[in-house]
Amino acid sequence: MPDIKKLLGAKISRLRKEKGISQMQFAEMLGLSTNALSVIETGNGFLTAETLEKILFHLDIEPDELFSFGGLKTNENILKNILKNLDIIKNNRVKLVTIDGILKSLI
Repeated sequence: MPDIKKLLGAKISRLRKEKGISQMQFAEMLGLSTNALSVIETGNGFLTAETLEKILFHLDIEPDELFSFGGLKTNENILKNILKNLDIIKNNRVKLVTIDGILKSLI
């Protein structure tokens, strides 16, 4: 049986990083200590309903997006994720060169 706290914490962490928000900044937005947010993101603790509402607001997502942990992804969704990740690293030449090499080997 999956550990919902770990799944949810990892999802919050990933979504926060995709938005380019540091853990310290996000904790401040949520009115939490950095340690409290870390406990949530590592799945070692659970959040309150109030914190959940703040997370949804600041990440600008709907509850179903936060609580979706898998299932079959369409090609469109996979591509959307790839493009989001590329946008995150667009200024990191080393990572872009690595990805370019991987793509060339697949084509």
